[in-house]
Amino acid sequence: MKIAVAADNNYVSAHFGHCEGFDVYTVEGKEIISKEFLPNPGHRPGFLPVFLKENGVEVIIAGGMGGAAQELFQNNNIKVLTGVQGLCEAAVSQYLEGSLKSTGSICHEHQHEGSCNP
Repeated sequence: MKIAVAADNNYVSAHFGHCEGFDVYTVEGKEIISKEFLPNPGHRPGFLPVFLKENGVEVIIAGGMGGAAQELFQNNNIKVLTGVQGLCEAAVSQYLEGSLKSTGSICHEHQHEGSCNP
């Protein structure tokens, strides 16, 4: 399975669409096997869910995300966890342990990077 984390300097980004890129972890069972970084190809409506699906992602972790984006991820069979803070790898480890909870945080403002609070 592949888990993507919207990342800014190894931390979960407050808004997935404006992140530097995605730390993509390949996991087997509850173990991280590898990690790769995919630079953010740009925030365009509807693009990132398809981009990550094409890269084999099954779970996306972010601080905040708009409601339409969450729906698009779900339509692409990608599980969405929002409201997450902290180091990317720690978030993935918590997810694998079953202790990471999504707050369902939905961003309503898209004009300013960093305007979303989980």
